[in-house]
Amino acid sequence: MSFDSRAPLCPPAKPLLIVLSGLSGVGKDSVLSALKKADFPVFIAVTATTRAKRPGEKEGVDYYFVSPEKFQEMKEKGELLEFATVYDHNYGPPAEPVRQALKKGQDVILRIDVQGAQTIKKKVPQAVLIFMVTTNLEELEQRLKKRKTETVEQLELRLKTALSELDKLSIFDYIVVNREGKIDQTIADIRAIIAAEKCRVAPREINL
Repeated sequence: MSFDSRAPLCPPAKPLLIVLSGLSGVGKDSVLSALKKADFPVFIAVTATTRAKRPGEKEGVDYYFVSPEKFQEMKEKGELLEFATVYDHNYGPPAEPVRQALKKGQDVILRIDVQGAQTIKKKVPQAVLIFMVTTNLEELEQRLKKRKTETVEQLELRLKTALSELDKLSIFDYIVVNREGKIDQTIADIRAIIAAEKCRVAPREINL
């Protein structure tokens, strides 16, 4: 039996579908923005939403801001990977950009809520699911208050929801603590997870 001694012993890494989820206010958007600024070689999928644009957010960069009618049309045409209603607003990532990125061999990060993560887990079992948390719930409450985008009632609802989301941790592969003022460490942890996944003996096969 002949063997090419120059053939690589490790096959090329396959593209990953990474789901980044976590508690509301944990800093998912800030982490993704930092990844972009660092020119990390990953395709960050943009989600469509019916909620209003917040100060500083950009169309097609942070979200696709669409009307409820347009969102319903995208659902009916099967254009969304998954969709969920969170705090009275609809969210869902368009599927085609994700498929095209994977075909090109790019790793893809989906920023979605816990409901969406559960859907992706069923639809794409080989996806890598990461859940972001704060150090504790007190810190989460302070972050939500600091951004001043919720009423007292909405703040209470988000904290209550956080407790129920923590009960879903078992569906995730990794948990990352996004500590106050230490976003560089959070980025390093996520990059380490991706690097470890690339070294798996049995690589994940993403079929989408």
